[in-house]
Order: sequence, then C-alpha cells, then structure tokens
Amino acid sequence: MQLSKLNVHIMRGDPMMVAGLHAILSAHPDLNVTVHVANPEAMLDARIIVTDYESGIAAARSEAQERDNAPRILIVTNRRREGEVRQAMDAGVHGYLLECGTAGDLVYAVRQLDRGLGFMSEGARRGLVESQRHASLTMRETDVLRLLAKGWCNKSIARELDIGLGTVKTHVRGLMNKLDASARTEVVVVAAQRGLVMPGTSPQLAL
Repeated sequence: MQLSKLNVHIMRGDPMMVAGLHAILSAHPDLNVTVHVANPEAMLDARIIVTDYESGIAAARSEAQERDNAPRILIVTNRRREGEVRQAMDAGVHGYLLECGTAGDLVYAVRQLDRGLGFMSEGARRGLVESQRHASLTMRETDVLRLLAKGWCNKSIARELDIGLGTVKTHVRGLMNKLDASARTEVVVVAAQRGLVMPGTSPQLAL
C-alpha cells in the first residue's frame, strides 16, 4: 500500500534559495515538493507553504487561511529582530526558520507543522524571550514612535494625533525610559535595532 505524500510548496522568488530548499526537501521520498514559479496552482493542494518573510505574513493574513484545510505557513528568513518575529507570529505564521539553520532544521520544521505544531528557530526564540524583559509600549507611545521615526517635531505630532503638546512630551519621555535612550534620536535608533520600527524615509511600525 502506497502512503500519500506530504505536499510542500516553495513560494519564493530568489532562485538560489529555491534551489537549495527544493534540494533538501525533495531528498525525502515522503515529501512531494513543488515550486511556485513553475507550478503556482500546486499551492492549492499544499499542506505546507515554505516562503519568505513578506509573502509569509501576507499568506497568513489572507482569506484563504480561514478555510478548514488551509496550508500551514513556514517562513524561512534572515530576519530575527524582536519586532519582526513578533509581527510574523501575530499574523498567524506557524513556523519561523532562520536561514542560518541546517537542512535538518528545515525538514524538522516541516514535519512539526504537518503534525499541527509550531516551530521557531532558537535564534528567533531568544529575541522574543529577550523582548519580554523590556516594558511594552502603549498604543499611543507606538503612534508617537512612528512619527518620531519620520522626523516629526512634537508640535506636528500633537496636531497629527490630536493631543496636547505636553502629552506628546510625556510619551516621548516614556519612550526614552522604556527604550533606555537619552535622546529622541536615540529612541528611533534603538527602536529600529529591536525591529519596533522599520528604517527608511517613510517607516512603518513593525508591530
């Protein structure tokens, strides 16, 4: 009696990474491995989708995940900062594997997800554990941080959020305390290092 194979679909755009993932997974006879570029419709029958960070979060948040037989999402990425890992988990991703992991880690992660369990690389898990030692930001502090990262002054932040100037200053002081920063510019630097805000000319919060 021939046992049914586990359908694993690789949905990534980087050819070298795709080739590596495919080579590792297809070496196991019980895995039926497909690649999105060559066979996109195979995603419909997949039990596990192996993908990158952005695509994984988008897939986890999609309406397709609401169906009973929805595939389980495994992100393979080099992103390990606190905010990035937490964002993926909050989106509903089932597995989080760092690219520095081994071939055995990849296969183990796939099998864990097939069993209905989760998986997280040790490096990513350490980041989350470390984040629990820090005081969490309030929703309003998060709003202020987003605008600070854009370079806005206190008056502009107050107008945008429709709050008093004194309230903005209080939130900035709160951010400095929680992020152990001595200046507002350092607040943004520390937040970016922790993945709480994405660097760039028009950053968006990672949380």
